[in-house]
Amino acid sequence: MTPKEKVEDALRGVIDPGTNLDIMRMKLVRDLSIDQDGRVSLTFRPSSPVCPMAFKLAYDIKKAVRQTQGVNEVEVKVAGYNRADELMEVLRQAG
Repeated sequence: MTPKEKVEDALRGVIDPGTNLDIMRMKLVRDLSIDQDGRVSLTFRPSSPVCPMAFKLAYDIKKAVRQTQGVNEVEVKVAGYNRADELMEVLRQAG
């Protein structure tokens, strides 16, 4: 399994409580890439601009990716969400 496949597999474990579907099936993660040094970059696009679960899902995404073997750094960008800047700042502070 490639490092990207490992990350995708980890993300399938992040479930949207409103739909009980994983975020990969819902296509909430885009532009997923991982470099040779284990730096992961992805874009999280909540299901709506006012998604009440966006903060929890974003945190769960970052945590799942960070715990994946071979990952050293995670950058989550947020798109299509009214509080995207605030959410990205919370994720940065969370480490």
